[in-house]
Amino acid sequence: MSDAPPDKNPTQSPVEPLYTHPASPFMRTESNIPPKVAGIPGPTPPAMQVQSTWVTYRSQIEIGLALLAYMMLLVGSVTVLRANPGASWRYVVAVVPVLPAALVVFLFVRRLAQTDELQKRIQTEAFGFALGGTALLTFTYGFLEGAGLPDLNWTFILPLIAVLWGVGTAIFTFRYR
Repeated sequence: MSDAPPDKNPTQSPVEPLYTHPASPFMRTESNIPPKVAGIPGPTPPAMQVQSTWVTYRSQIEIGLALLAYMMLLVGSVTVLRANPGASWRYVVAVVPVLPAALVVFLFVRRLAQTDELQKRIQTEAFGFALGGTALLTFTYGFLEGAGLPDLNWTFILPLIAVLWGVGTAIFTFRYR
């Protein structure tokens, strides 16, 4: 449709079909962004929001304190369990270190939710790498146990995941630079 006022004699003006204006290659479209001309800078992109160092340090301090509480409760529970092997409450004492470990997971997930899209993507791919690598290594060792290698304790799986997650984070951070 044209923006010009209609002619006095409608038989003389060309008929403009409906819906030809938006898709017409013959109409000049205007942009609200000024063109970049030599010597004149274009519009400035919005400033990237840099994560506050206090937020980063605060989350590191919180996770560090939760890990310290985990280690202290772990040493304490092992000490109490060795001193009282036949106590009826030994199962409760054995799972006490799980509470600060759950806090570490909560704090980690909260921190991960505060990252930007690129960091979320890097961490997701790194975790997929760690999951796949852990699966391959544990399946392989399971087959080797069937061939005669000694049994391994399940507590080695989480450190393996953590190591592979760190390797994956380094790989995918390098990839997206």
